[in-house]
Amino acid sequence: MPDYLRTLFLHPPSFEGFDGGAGARYQARREIRSFWYPTWLAQPAALVPGSRLVDAPPAGLALGDVLPLAREYDLAVLHTSTPSFAHDVRVAEALKAENPALRIGLVGAHVAVEREAALAASPVIEFVAGNEFDFTIQEVAQGWPLGRVRGLSYRVNGHLGRTPERPPLENMDELPFVVDVYRRDLVVEQYFIGYLLHPYVSLYTGRGCRSRCTFCLWPQTVGGHRYRTRSVEHVVAEIARASRHFPQVKEYFFDDDTFTDDLPRAEAIARGLGRLGVTWSCNAKANVPKRTLEVLKDNGLRLLLVGYESGSQAILNNVRKGIRLETAREFTRNAKALGIKIHGTFIMGLPGETRETIEETIRFALAIDPDTLQVSLAAPYPGTALHREALARGWLERESLVDGGGVQASVLGYPHLSRTEIFASVGEFYRRFYFRPRKIFAIAGEMVRDASVMRRRLGEGIEFLSFLARRRPARPR
Repeated sequence: MPDYLRTLFLHPPSFEGFDGGAGARYQARREIRSFWYPTWLAQPAALVPGSRLVDAPPAGLALGDVLPLAREYDLAVLHTSTPSFAHDVRVAEALKAENPALRIGLVGAHVAVEREAALAASPVIEFVAGNEFDFTIQEVAQGWPLGRVRGLSYRVNGHLGRTPERPPLENMDELPFVVDVYRRDLVVEQYFIGYLLHPYVSLYTGRGCRSRCTFCLWPQTVGGHRYRTRSVEHVVAEIARASRHFPQVKEYFFDDDTFTDDLPRAEAIARGLGRLGVTWSCNAKANVPKRTLEVLKDNGLRLLLVGYESGSQAILNNVRKGIRLETAREFTRNAKALGIKIHGTFIMGLPGETRETIEETIRFALAIDPDTLQVSLAAPYPGTALHREALARGWLERESLVDGGGVQASVLGYPHLSRTEIFASVGEFYRRFYFRPRKIFAIAGEMVRDASVMRRRLGEGIEFLSFLARRRPARPR
């Protein structure tokens, strides 16, 4: 075994409660405290013996807490995002000041598409990685000269160099299990997602997404549009190991962009999970046929996270969603009839949005009535087709995707619809969906049946109401 540099994998502290780690699709502070697992950092950490993964936001760590780590390592790999980039650069500079010998590199979708600009942000950044960076970082940690490591942009002799791209990984079973790193370095109880059972564990069974949605971050920057998957046996074996590592975990979530892109494989994995007797959930497109839903439900599926995005067919066509509203309605009816929970996600402010389409989307959500929902603002991340379109058409009215507290900001404005109106639509959407008697009674019933759920929902409810209060427009005096 080659010698490895002592390597720290760090999701740096930035905004309080910021869910911007290597698993979040919208890097922002959410309506209620929530954190996805830093899977994209855990994967290379599993390839580097003796490494350590530190996920600062869920652990409540501030800069002063992570600074002493600089003296213990030779190499620090920081995951960054578009909203947190400026914060993350300052963390890198503080680590370098603490240990001038520390080598520092950045990974993540933001630097994958803006490599030279990222390097130019600070001289302490020695390299940034593009696309899939698992084996790229392993080779850096093995001490390879940066000029020989594929998939890097790097600093050399005062100049910037760039190596050839690393081909996408085809044999996904070459990746070691991330749950071993979770067990070694993370506290699963610190990770919360409002619609998932607590504690939960999330991981990927494949990378890439066949859909071409113009707004979606990971397929356009890191994962690609071919769905490259781990074998059924490899996935089931990792969940079996996770069950031994974490007997307290109540649910496993498969965070593939679209786990249901390969229906026969999804069914085969489900049958393997059914033999394990675990509860699980996943991302799905709103077109899964009823016969597949039956197989998944019979083998432990509890919930599907479904990106409906809009109730306007024109908007879905504009963003290349590849779904018909009639199909989404039928899918939802089938899932609900089988007792499968649905967390629906919607986006306000996509191209083509008008006051009328906002109303269409809210009415659509009320009609299909998912168990829970999330409403986000259209976020044109660099590297996406939405970002390129917004720049070309002059829709991008502000650069920062979050406000000073790390909460999503409205950045797109149209001649017929201001970004202020788009921002206000999120609060209206939430109020009209959740402040209905049937929803209030459903949540209350869930709380009465389980004391632990009651405690959790009460806390989340306070956070949610505070979030809505902050979004109310100020009344004129």
